[in-house]
This record gives sequence, C-alpha cells and structure tokens, in this order.
Amino acid sequence: MATLLLHEYAASGNCYKIRLTAAHLGLALGRRQYDILKGETRTPDFLATINRNGRIPVLQIGDRFIPESNAACWYLATGSALIPADRFACADMLRWMFFEQYNHEPNVATLRFWRAFVGEERLTDAQRAAIPAKEAAAREALGVMEDQLARTPFLCGDGFSLADIALYAYSHVAGEGGTSLAAFPAVRAWLDRVAGQPGHIAITA
Repeated sequence: MATLLLHEYAASGNCYKIRLTAAHLGLALGRRQYDILKGETRTPDFLATINRNGRIPVLQIGDRFIPESNAACWYLATGSALIPADRFACADMLRWMFFEQYNHEPNVATLRFWRAFVGEERLTDAQRAAIPAKEAAAREALGVMEDQLARTPFLCGDGFSLADIALYAYSHVAGEGGTSLAAFPAVRAWLDRVAGQPGHIAITA
C-alpha cells in the first residue's frame, strides 16, 4: 500500500474514525493538522491541491486523495474483517454508515461543534434557533441505535465492523454537545464493547 497521510483536525470525530480504522488494521498513518476555526481548509492552495470542497478529513494515498470519512474508512478496510463478507451483511453495514452521515452526525456532531468548539454565545441567531430541532433529532438517532443494540452486541449483529467505528466516533463524545446518553443503556454498553476491541485508540491519541 502507498504511503498514507491523513489531512485532519484532530478533535473531529470524522477524522478520528479514519485513525481508528487504521489502528484496528495496524496501518501506519501520517497526520497533517489544519485549524478549521481559522479557515485553513479554505485557502486557495488547499482547495486546489487537497479537496475542492474545502473540508477535512481527506485521506491521501501516495499522490491521490479520498475526501469523505466513510469512503476513506472503506478504502482502508477493504479486504479485512471490518467489512462483512456476506452480501446482505455488507449492505447492512453500509446502511448504518449512511445513517451515521445523514441522521446522526448532522445532529450529534453539530451540537458538539457548536457548543464545545464555537461556543453558543458566538452562534448565529439561525444556529441557536436550530438547536432544539437538532437535540430532538440527535435523541431520535440514538434511539434507533438503542433499538438495535438492545438486540445485538454490535450494529450489524455479532461482529464488530466499520459501522461500529463510524458511529462510535461521535456517539462517545455526544455529551460534549449536551446530548445525554442516560436514556440509552444499550448504546452505553456498546460504547464499552467498542472501546474494549483490540487495537482501539482514544480520540486524543
């Protein structure tokens, strides 16, 4: 495999999930930091050479680039046990990864970013007005996970997969955005199971 370099903001759960995938696979991953609060991913050089969309993470493989965190995780994990071999199980894993980006991350992660990194006092009026809806949507997303994890140890059944990595990244720091996990005991137990997997690293590692 070509040299791997992660263009990232270390506190981001989307960046963390790529580091966590690499750690589970025993892959060496270089890291280059950007301060998104200072607009470092919006410079002309970044837009021209790293990601025209002006966002991180971006996984660089040699001289090629993969934006979007779950796509980067898929690239790293292809051919490994983190992606189920069974066709239905693989599609089910992708379902959870799409759910993470569409239902979970826009709410759980956005609340964390607004409250823990931007600060509520610096939010726009529109952002502050959106908080109640995002809080409700975050609880709903966690409720969907709770229903599944009350029945199976991992999101796709008995086996640990990329789905668990993708949803662990922001779930385990949900409290930083004011999203309590008190009402989700199965989610809390699952977080402990994921953290107990061989190769696990903390977001601060």
